[in-house]
Amino acid sequence: MAAARTRPGTAALWCAVVLVVLTLPALLTGCGGGGSGAAVVPAGPGVPAVQSVLDRHAAALLHHDETAFLADVDPGFRDRQRQVFRNLAQVPLDSWSYRVTGVGADAGGGGSDRALARVQVGYRLTGYDTSAVTSDADLTFVRRGGRWYVAGDRHDAQQLWDQGPVRVVRGAHSLVLGTDGPAALRTYADAADRAVPAVGRAWGNGWSGRVVVEAPSSLARMAALLHGAPDTYRGIAAVTTGELGGSSGAPADRVIINPEAFGELSAFGRQVVLTHETAHVATRAATTATTPLWLTEGFADWVGYRGSGRTARQDAPELSRDVAAGRVPRNLPSDAGFGTTAGSLAQAYEGAWLACRLIAADWGDAKLTELYRAAGTGGPLDTHLRAVLGTGLDDFTARWRAYVQRELA
Repeated sequence: MAAARTRPGTAALWCAVVLVVLTLPALLTGCGGGGSGAAVVPAGPGVPAVQSVLDRHAAALLHHDETAFLADVDPGFRDRQRQVFRNLAQVPLDSWSYRVTGVGADAGGGGSDRALARVQVGYRLTGYDTSAVTSDADLTFVRRGGRWYVAGDRHDAQQLWDQGPVRVVRGAHSLVLGTDGPAALRTYADAADRAVPAVGRAWGNGWSGRVVVEAPSSLARMAALLHGAPDTYRGIAAVTTGELGGSSGAPADRVIINPEAFGELSAFGRQVVLTHETAHVATRAATTATTPLWLTEGFADWVGYRGSGRTARQDAPELSRDVAAGRVPRNLPSDAGFGTTAGSLAQAYEGAWLACRLIAADWGDAKLTELYRAAGTGGPLDTHLRAVLGTGLDDFTARWRAYVQRELA
């Protein structure tokens, strides 16, 4: 995880990219209680029987048939499922599916009349996801009158539709899903619509040119979507979720807003955050474990601030103070420096931004994007720097140190 720096005039301008698989808590959420704790062993219904129930369940959801959807839900679980079904009414689902990978005994007891199914759940948003976003869930089944019903989910993850009715606002290049009113969601869509062309001009083709924004109503609900503690994201205005080392055919990422921190930003700060996060969406297919975070985050900030007309000292106030006090960084920011608990987090982001700004200024914008793409292919960064910029890591670092001093003095 990485978080962007705070800058005067833009309040708490924090943003982050979480390089994890985007998890989908199944539609059936939070009502099974407890953890799964069950090994999948032959017991109860077989896989085909459970798969048949869930295939009907998915089809009913996609056809907006509430009666058919609830027909396979146990009465004790029905009220919750009815609400979640209605919460999803506006979400533009292109597909929703369940794939049963195993059926076993339910650790909660109940003998042959209860079972636990391990299920992979997938969905696609119409016009945005090229393949299904998936996660695993453990679904409880009960048998009544010789028929099996879905009775709960032992996965405690959340999605927006677990938090209330989801409203949808469509932009020219964006889709915003949220639980607040349309006016608030339109603000996000407008900023995202400005961000997408800006990122396209910097990064070029090879990405969808679209972005999905999720807007929960509070910090606590944002954290629930990310399966973390609220304090982890306090002060972080937005997070981009995605798969590390994805491909051009991978699902669209989600930019998840923290409304509390985002609301403290100036209009300029909000635009920088959305542009920064959209840059992560665009570059994700080219980002791998070999891409240094100073390049990942520095590039996103470079795109966010590109063309703003602001000075380096305006956009790097913490590092400016360090330079004025004679504390010039000796090395490019390490990956560890981008942790949310790092003491020099702001300096890490500011130093990364200045490194990318230097490359664009001295070698050109195209060389910066070329280096980014090359770094994700594997191999030593020094090799890529020599091939793309004609200079090694030591020489580039020295040049960056001089640039930091010159721009921030």
